[in-house]
Amino acid sequence: MSVHQIRKHAVLPPIICRSDKEFLESMQRYIITETERLGCNEEGPADEYYIIYRNVFDKVIEHATAYKSILTSIKKEYDAFIETIKKSQRTAVCLHGKLKSLAAEPTALVYHRKRTIQLEAKMRIIENNSSKIQSQIHKIKQHRAEYDTKEAKYCPFSKDPSKPIPGMTVQESVNLDALTEYMKHLEDKYAEIKQTMLIKYVPAQRKADLDEEMIVLVKRRDVAENLNKKLQFSHQRLQIISQALTSWITSDMSTPFQDFVEQIQKTKCLQGDQGVVEELLKDDPHRAKEAEMTLHYIERFNELISLGEYEKAASYAANSPRRILRNIGTVNTFKAVGKIRGKPLPLLLFFEALFITSHAFRCPVDAALTLEGIKCGLSEKRLDLVINWVTQER
Repeated sequence: MSVHQIRKHAVLPPIICRSDKEFLESMQRYIITETERLGCNEEGPADEYYIIYRNVFDKVIEHATAYKSILTSIKKEYDAFIETIKKSQRTAVCLHGKLKSLAAEPTALVYHRKRTIQLEAKMRIIENNSSKIQSQIHKIKQHRAEYDTKEAKYCPFSKDPSKPIPGMTVQESVNLDALTEYMKHLEDKYAEIKQTMLIKYVPAQRKADLDEEMIVLVKRRDVAENLNKKLQFSHQRLQIISQALTSWITSDMSTPFQDFVEQIQKTKCLQGDQGVVEELLKDDPHRAKEAEMTLHYIERFNELISLGEYEKAASYAANSPRRILRNIGTVNTFKAVGKIRGKPLPLLLFFEALFITSHAFRCPVDAALTLEGIKCGLSEKRLDLVINWVTQER
């Protein structure tokens, strides 16, 4: 066999044994299976392909025992080289990021400076607003302290601001419109109560002053009445004496003047005016014409009743001298009047005047009239008057 023939025979592919062929086919199937499992039909990620082929290379080394040492050395060199490449890639990525950050640093610095200026301006605005708010809070606290000091003089009880506002829900108590409307309602109610107090009520001190003034005026009235009675008595006495003297002068004056006066007295007695001249001559004004004045007082009372002036009639009867009209008969008179539409009950007016007069003059009302007054007050549902009458009659 020639050398050429030998060389030509040497280039023929080696004959692969059955086990090697099966091993190669299994490796080929492993590569295809792992590639499909990773979902990469063509070329996938470098790391994943590297892992697949590294495992195949390890199996080849394990299979080819004759070349195990050399193949292991080759694998180590490839692994070191690949690790160096990966490290270089990681370093390159890191350096690329640093390069980007360094490139963007001037822009970021300018932006941060602008942002700093804006924030400083906002801080100054906030500080100014805060100082204004603090001054307003300080003023409000001062006004509140002054208000609390003034309120403490009139309201000794302590206030609890945590309690809800009466008549308002929690939602309404934090609503400015609802609070404004409620404040207007309270102001109207306060004005109404104030007006009612001015009309219906009188201060206790004012009532005491009026009582004292009334007592003084009543005393002055009594003094004036006594003086009037004395003057009337003197006038009547002088008038009778003047008439007697005139009659005595026109007569023949044959009888003494004293006997002439006694004769006039006897004549008056025969006419039914017994004791009139005698009382006038005795200078006793308290008993002069007492019956006549009593009759006049009763006639005036009946006249007021007939005219429908029941309030004046009630006051007139309550202030009657010697209680001549403060009796059950007067009560029956007012009962006969009954109720008048749109006006107070006349009987109630009489009892009001009666108890006021009795309290002013410290002269208690008798039991029968008190009982009738209480019945009248209860029938008219005037419990306040009944309580007042019972209290002052104790």
